[in-house]
Amino acid sequence: MKIALCYQTQPEFVEAIQQVAPDAEVIDAGQEGIAEAILDADIFCGHAKVPMPWAEVVQKGKLKWIQSSAAGMDHCLVPEVIASDIIVSSASGLFANQVAEQTFSLLLGLIRSLPVFFRAQAVKDYTRRPTHDLHGKTVGIVGLGGNGRRIAEILSAFRTRILATDLFPYDCPDHVEALWPADRLDDLLAESDVVILTLPLNASTYHIIDESRFAAMKQDAWFINVARGQVVKEAALIEALQSKKLLGAGVDVAEIEPLPADSPLWTMENVIISPHVGAQGATRNADATELFCTNLRRYLKGEPPINLVDKQLGFPVRKPTS
Repeated sequence: MKIALCYQTQPEFVEAIQQVAPDAEVIDAGQEGIAEAILDADIFCGHAKVPMPWAEVVQKGKLKWIQSSAAGMDHCLVPEVIASDIIVSSASGLFANQVAEQTFSLLLGLIRSLPVFFRAQAVKDYTRRPTHDLHGKTVGIVGLGGNGRRIAEILSAFRTRILATDLFPYDCPDHVEALWPADRLDDLLAESDVVILTLPLNASTYHIIDESRFAAMKQDAWFINVARGQVVKEAALIEALQSKKLLGAGVDVAEIEPLPADSPLWTMENVIISPHVGAQGATRNADATELFCTNLRRYLKGEPPINLVDKQLGFPVRKPTS
């Protein structure tokens, strides 16, 4: 059995994997070698950011399981993989703390006018300027999966009113006032002072936030995207900001990454941009290794992995607890 790895490993991570499967050949391929290594692998763990020969992988029929080291699955859920018998599992919820911290960095930075104060600091201008409040706001979370639920949990400390939509609207947390089905997105947008996107990217969510959805939002809303760039029609976001429909936006993702140098978002004073770092953290790769080792043990026992992905939907389906 061959296991191909493609994430930021360390020798102790590779050794931990080897201890779980001592008879396996563990190949630390990295981004440079994964396109070749995966052709002969039985198991793949990681997140390839280079062009991958998925059609050839499926045709060879050797790869049996993909363990993504990311929550988003658009890097590997191509039509050939979706139609195949390859098992796919994700890191859904594994980095919820980090994504939540990034969300609040963007949101609080905007609401407390940090871009304004950073510019003032650069010229040693110690002038008081207006700020806004998060306390008491209605916050709408679009996609109440692992990341969305952690964000909602932290938001509750700010005494906010929390609304959410999800494709599977059950097990509503006590601190969330309403969890609506996904088709009530426009209702959520109409009531929210702050809109936070934490939904996955798939065929049904591509450009789900477009001109009509920005028009459905409250005047002077705040907008945060820590999901995937392509769930938002970026031209519509730019128009909503330029027309003052939105008070501001915080984006950790972009429709095209890296964000093109000529994008108007770069120079907007009411926008905070971070370069898709929401899931970064000091223990990210150790946590990904631990999840893989846990799932590798389950795989070797013939058990389904944690975070088994519904390949048609592109994410693990949360089952009701009661």
